[in-house]
Amino acid sequence: MFRESDGPQRRIDKLEQINAALMQRLQRMEETRGSSYALTRTAAMLEREVLARNRELERALSELSEANAELARAREAADQASRAKSRFLRAASHDLLQPLSAAKLFLTHLAETSREPLQAELVERITASFDSAEELIRTLLDIAKLDSDRSEVSISPVSIGRLFQRIGIDLQPLAAGRQVSLQFVPTAQTVLSDPVLLRSIGQNLVSNALKYTTGDKVLVGARRDGDGIWLEVLDQGPGIAPSDQSRIFNEFERLSRSDQPGSGLGLSIVQRACQRLGHPLELISAPGKGSRFRVRLPRLGEMCLLPPQRVGAVDDPGALLEFLAGHRILIVENDPSVRSAFAFLLRSWGVDVTTAAGLEDALATLAQAIPDAILSDYRLDNGETGCDVIAALRERADKPLPALMVSAEQLEFISEAASRIGAEVLAKPLAEMDLRRSLARLLGGPVA
Repeated sequence: MFRESDGPQRRIDKLEQINAALMQRLQRMEETRGSSYALTRTAAMLEREVLARNRELERALSELSEANAELARAREAADQASRAKSRFLRAASHDLLQPLSAAKLFLTHLAETSREPLQAELVERITASFDSAEELIRTLLDIAKLDSDRSEVSISPVSIGRLFQRIGIDLQPLAAGRQVSLQFVPTAQTVLSDPVLLRSIGQNLVSNALKYTTGDKVLVGARRDGDGIWLEVLDQGPGIAPSDQSRIFNEFERLSRSDQPGSGLGLSIVQRACQRLGHPLELISAPGKGSRFRVRLPRLGEMCLLPPQRVGAVDDPGALLEFLAGHRILIVENDPSVRSAFAFLLRSWGVDVTTAAGLEDALATLAQAIPDAILSDYRLDNGETGCDVIAALRERADKPLPALMVSAEQLEFISEAASRIGAEVLAKPLAEMDLRRSLARLLGGPVA
């Protein structure tokens, strides 16, 4: 470290340098030690903070999980309530339609045999009341089906022209009664939709226009718009203020014209059906300027114009009765009142009637005689259906007996099941002329 040649001063300078270097190193060591202590203390504080935040996060996650579970339970409870409501409405409506069907069949016979004007007027008023009750029950059934998660939507091509023809046939009597001209603009357009729901949408919109128009005309048309078609219904009614336009789609909402017939549920069905199908629904209206309801449908293309159907073709009631008289018809119905009403009405036409409550009774009647046709309810006791009865009777008789099935449940699968076995379907309550015409058609009679 020191050289022999170094003098005292030189040695002192070197010792001072060495001492200064040692002091600097010692100072750095002290600073490092202090920094390490500070870092250790900071790390400990951060660790405690992280642990606290983790505990808070765990509590939040636990609360969120519990809230999600509660929400799931509430959603499931709501879904169960909705399904229960739909089941109740279907069951209640079906049970209500059964006695209503029997009553209307008896009223039909009473109307045909009434000779006194007062009695005929009473029968007409009672029939109108039953018609209103039937419309309400069927509307409730439609709402139950639309609210049900299990209701199916079947999209297929629909001819707007054919749809207009069917709506015209169905609603022409209402238009005539209201002295309103129901006019359809001819169209060759085809759209994609559910045929059953689209027909319900159209019928309810046109029926609503006929009931509430104050003019003498309701116009129905299809307006092309790019890749879509607007199905439009225009009336000359009092119009609807903007503040009321959302309310009219509520159940039982009828605004100011409560003197008109109807349940106030038609537009609610339209809105539900459009939502289910994804079809935009619009209302354009103003007080004193009428209303334009329109639904936008996916356009498929154009087809040749359909030939007009014979809306005015009318069957000759006398010819139908003369044809049906003497035919043997087996009635299969589990409800005694409805079975009795069917038998009473058909016997008044001169039909040879045999009745049965179910499959076993029906098969037993074949020992007496094989019927010319079968008239059966769809839903029978003990899980049996009209399809089961018709198939078993045909097999036992070894012949394709003509069959007409009736049901208070207007469900697609019933029509499909009937179609598979070659049977026709009518909805309860039945109009007497519809029943007479259907039976005559099955038996090859003079039907227009």
